[in-house]
Amino acid sequence: MSGPRVFLEYLRLGHFGAFHNYTVGPFGSQLNVVLGANESGKTTLASLVGGILFGWDKGSLARNDYRPEYGDRSGALLFSDGRTLAREGEDAPVTGAVELMEDIDKDTFHTMFSLDSDELRSLRNSTDTTAKLLTASTGTASSPAAALARLNTQLESFTAPEGECSIPHLIKRRNALREQQQIASDQADRWRAHDRELHGLTEEREAMAERVEESRRLVESLAAAKAAVCSLDAERTKLTAEIERLNVSRDEATAALEEHERGLDERLVRMTGNEDRSLRDRLDVLAAQQQRLAHATDVARTNYTSSAAVYEALLETVNEEEDRRNQQAERRIQVAFCVVVPAVLFLLGVPLFIEGRATASLSYMAIGFLLSVFAFIMVVAGFALLFRPDKAGSARKQRFEDAQWVMVQDAKKMEACQAEESQFATRVAHELADEGLSRAEGSLRQARVLLDEARDARSAMALCRQRQQAAIVRAAQVSDRLGEIAAERAAALEQAGLPPDASQVDVDGEYDRRLRQRAGLLEAFEEMNRRAGELEAVLSQAARSTEFDRCKIEVQQVCTRLDEAKTDFGRLLLAKRMLEAALATWEATQQPEVYAQASRLLALMTEGRWVEVSLTSEGALQVTDAAGIVRPPAHLSLGTCQQLYLSLRIALLSSAATVGRSIPVLADDILVNFDDRRRLGAARALVELSQHRQVILFTGHESVARALKKAAKQASSPAVLIEL
Repeated sequence: MSGPRVFLEYLRLGHFGAFHNYTVGPFGSQLNVVLGANESGKTTLASLVGGILFGWDKGSLARNDYRPEYGDRSGALLFSDGRTLAREGEDAPVTGAVELMEDIDKDTFHTMFSLDSDELRSLRNSTDTTAKLLTASTGTASSPAAALARLNTQLESFTAPEGECSIPHLIKRRNALREQQQIASDQADRWRAHDRELHGLTEEREAMAERVEESRRLVESLAAAKAAVCSLDAERTKLTAEIERLNVSRDEATAALEEHERGLDERLVRMTGNEDRSLRDRLDVLAAQQQRLAHATDVARTNYTSSAAVYEALLETVNEEEDRRNQQAERRIQVAFCVVVPAVLFLLGVPLFIEGRATASLSYMAIGFLLSVFAFIMVVAGFALLFRPDKAGSARKQRFEDAQWVMVQDAKKMEACQAEESQFATRVAHELADEGLSRAEGSLRQARVLLDEARDARSAMALCRQRQQAAIVRAAQVSDRLGEIAAERAAALEQAGLPPDASQVDVDGEYDRRLRQRAGLLEAFEEMNRRAGELEAVLSQAARSTEFDRCKIEVQQVCTRLDEAKTDFGRLLLAKRMLEAALATWEATQQPEVYAQASRLLALMTEGRWVEVSLTSEGALQVTDAAGIVRPPAHLSLGTCQQLYLSLRIALLSSAATVGRSIPVLADDILVNFDDRRRLGAARALVELSQHRQVILFTGHESVARALKKAAKQASSPAVLIEL
């Protein structure tokens, strides 16, 4: 885009809502903030712009249409280059520089250029809106998306049910004319047939009597053959169904017999009743032996368990280290008693004896002598105790050896019983295998079950053989009768002059045909003369008819028009596919950039909490957070959802800078649901958008105005504040 950017400079309200001859401005070319209290007219100004561009709202009970109390609605948009757009009156068209709004439609304006908090909750027809915006700046005379819409309209005219160039209408007209042509052609064929019939009447009259007589004879012969064939076919059908049932019964019996034979051992299959009873008696004997061996094994195992428990109990009570310590302590006590006490007594007795002898005191001498003798007796007694054998230890050792010997005996006995039981089980398995009961795997109970199954199977096999034999005998009888029926039927058909393999339908058809032939011959013979006169009259009328030539010419004319319509339709269809391919290519190159920019703006608004905006394979919008979790917009909070759709709109408007380049982006209090930090991020995104487009934001909150001015100041971008 060359030259200075054209932008909205003033809003002129002639008669709109509560305003009369009121002007708002001037607005700057970038960011503009309109600050005003509730009911100061902010939403009124935003509605005025849309009304001037695309017509006044009709209004409803839930929506204000801003009709003035007196007069009609009117207003004007004054742009920076002096051009204006105005609308005077209720149904008047927009006047002035209409070229400023040629590249934008009403839906795109309300979706992308006129935003409020409710509009930011979604983006209706996001895929179509994206294609329309991204292709509007391709440099062509019109947007390829708009051209594709017009092309679809032209294609619809070719496929509509009615219309001068409609292919279905032309096909319907051609088919109708072809039907008329076919009717005329059939009429001409009938006239030619009449002519041939007229020339052949003379020869046919002579042979008619002979043909009628021959026809009568054939009809009588066919009547007799028809009755005979009907009776024989009924009997054959019944017998055929019976033989099929017999074959099915025989096959079922054979299959059941084979199934029973496969499920049993060959020896069990051939076993007689006496052999079965003898084998069962043998199984009873083996079961009794097995029970006795099992009882002996259980008794031996119980004895071994008891002796092992006694032995382990003795092991737990015997503590050699503690016994050794007790013996050492006892020996130290004995040594002390044998040495220390006698030594003390001796040391007391000797001095007393010596003192009494020196003093000639018999008392001291007697006491010292007695103490010395008592010390000697204690020494002798102590040594006797030291060398006395330990009877308790010997008894304890004997009990331990006895318990171990009993446990070893019980273990040997249990092993012998188990070995005998194992040998018996092996012998039983071999005997069962020899008798064809290997599937029992050595189990006598399972062997009895197999014998019961074999007995039942032998009974079932006998019944199957009886059924099989009965089915074979009856099938042979039925087959013989079917041969007789075939011979009788062939003879009856041959007598009637029909092939031997002719069916009842063939006989009935031939009979009916002969009846009709005879009736036709009689009627033709009677009406021949009258028919000749009628044919001459019809052929005279046919000579003057031109209907077939007229239909043929009209069919060729309609076919020519249909071929031309198909050619034009093919060209338009080819152009549509080329436009669709171009749109797909354009979207593939442009949309990734748009969603990348939207992702960056969303991350800016949410401080990196949400990092990516993308589309699913079905074209649905989705958003990814910093942890990589993907969610649809419906799962976001109200504020985050509005930030998502605001970032997407800013990205689209920035990428399609030439679409509606002179139309301002109007935002009516879209930041009220944002917290302070995210509001500042959204303000920075709006300042970034104002670098490409004029942005006018209406708000009643001074905090919003401060955030926008702060963001504009940080970006070194001008911002205009207008207070209402």
